[in-house]
Amino acid sequence: MTTVPARSEVPIESTWNHESVFPSFDAWREEYQAAMAKVPEIDSYRGTLSQGPKRLAEWFDFHQALARRVWTLYMYPVMWGACDGNNEAIKGMVGQAQGLAGQFMAGAAFAEPELLALDEELLQSWLRENDLKIYQHHIDDLLRKKKHVLSGEVESVLGLLSDPLGRIDSIRSALNDMDLKFEPANDSSGAPQPLVQSTVNKLLASSDRETRKSAWQNYADSYLAFQNTFATTYIASVKRNVTLARLRGYDSVLHAKLSPNNIPVEVFHNLIDTYKKHIPTWHRYWDVRRRALGYESIHPWDIWAPLTADDPELSYPAAVEMIAAGMAPLGEDYVATMRRGCLEERWVDYAINEGKSEGAFSFGTYDSYPFIMMSFDGNLSSMSTLAHELGHSMHSHNTRAHQPFHYSNYSMFAAEVASNFNQAMVRAHLFAGQNERDFQLALIQEAMDNIHRYFFIMPTLARFELEVHTRMENDEPLTPETLNEIMSGFYAEGYGETMTDDRRRTGITWAQFGHLYEAYYTFQYATGISAAHALANAILAGDDDGAVERYLDFLRAGGSDYAIPVLKAAGVDMSTPLAVEETFKVLEGLVDRLEALI
Repeated sequence: MTTVPARSEVPIESTWNHESVFPSFDAWREEYQAAMAKVPEIDSYRGTLSQGPKRLAEWFDFHQALARRVWTLYMYPVMWGACDGNNEAIKGMVGQAQGLAGQFMAGAAFAEPELLALDEELLQSWLRENDLKIYQHHIDDLLRKKKHVLSGEVESVLGLLSDPLGRIDSIRSALNDMDLKFEPANDSSGAPQPLVQSTVNKLLASSDRETRKSAWQNYADSYLAFQNTFATTYIASVKRNVTLARLRGYDSVLHAKLSPNNIPVEVFHNLIDTYKKHIPTWHRYWDVRRRALGYESIHPWDIWAPLTADDPELSYPAAVEMIAAGMAPLGEDYVATMRRGCLEERWVDYAINEGKSEGAFSFGTYDSYPFIMMSFDGNLSSMSTLAHELGHSMHSHNTRAHQPFHYSNYSMFAAEVASNFNQAMVRAHLFAGQNERDFQLALIQEAMDNIHRYFFIMPTLARFELEVHTRMENDEPLTPETLNEIMSGFYAEGYGETMTDDRRRTGITWAQFGHLYEAYYTFQYATGISAAHALANAILAGDDDGAVERYLDFLRAGGSDYAIPVLKAAGVDMSTPLAVEETFKVLEGLVDRLEALI
């Protein structure tokens, strides 16, 4: 690829089915005005929830109906903007949607304090009414968090502040996805290769070492050039987290982020401690990879270098069929739904185009398809990314099909299980069915790329978050240089003596991850992949007839219970580090397999 096509130049079948949500921007604007007109009606419920179970049921019905409209109005421009950041009309619509969401949350903020002011026994008696029984877990969860819910007036103010405070993330996204420009990468012949967010991963996986090196360096250098702006926005995000945690009476931001989903902070520390114990496994991998590539020394830009020149090239439909074959143990209904979403209903925006955001994600609402944004490169890595995001989308699809709206959102802790489960299943299918050496090497490459991201980068980012938030909570100064030093130090520990590092450029890695703007999200990638491997291994072993159905029940559960007990019912106890240890065994097995092949 010598140029990146404009959005208007990519085939419609490679884009998401936006017309299934709104047929036009004008239709979105019409619905926006109608939803905005409904927001003032929230006030008619203020001060009335104590009137009885009938009034409470009416409030729940009204609130949920309006919430579904608001979040669909929000999803549409945000998804579109991620796929086509150069679309000027969308930028204004995103701002409008954020404003609507802020007003909606501010208006509805009275409800929780009002419910908590009721006599608990009276409220529980109301829940035994037929129309309210389905809210039992919702109310129990609210009562559990009672001491962290503020007065109605304060909650309303915080709801209004959600929009301007959320613009911190928007500033980072605008800089990262639209304004940040990169010098082209140069291959070994000196020919330029376009470097944008949607091509960086492919360039870093190039077989040409000079292409990888210049792509990695130029990518980092652009972030270094704007390190002050990135640092200012990130530090503002951290300060926001600390302030809100203090307002709500949490011991720390870590407690504030984990407590709402009833996850003990020990789960976070178990992961970090287990990761640190197994860092030597990564040192061994760097050395095995160096020998596999035939280099005297290995550098960060060699981490994604292909282990074989015969990495299979895949069309998008071929990748879908490969995933479908790997997921066959989950049954015909699962596979048929997934295939239909990919090939007929256009769940996936897989085009590569100018203005597209980096990375990949699954995003939808209760009333839309579970859409996916990604850039499909035609290799095993892209296939694996698609499998990962389809795990999210199938989780969302199953949850929304089996749960009412108020339980249709699963926690972040549960979210990364289904995505990594798909990858583990597909990878096992391919390892078993493709014995040719080059394919095995390409598959090891894909597996290690994924595990490197979720079991090396994400725990490293989690350690970074903990250090940064702890310093902010202790009122210690934070600067761009401080952030870079913290980051480079953790990477140096992970790289050890077997990796020749470029600490200045490695230090800016934190700026490249928007994940950090959702505090303590990153560690849940590592816990997610751990639970995923434990659940997949149980199904692949084939000696437990109920393992598949228990896993499907996990997908269907959504937010009807907390993630820890839902996962335990599925077959994995994440309150202990055993699943993390099991996944390090998977990592060690892959390193052994690679060493044997070379």
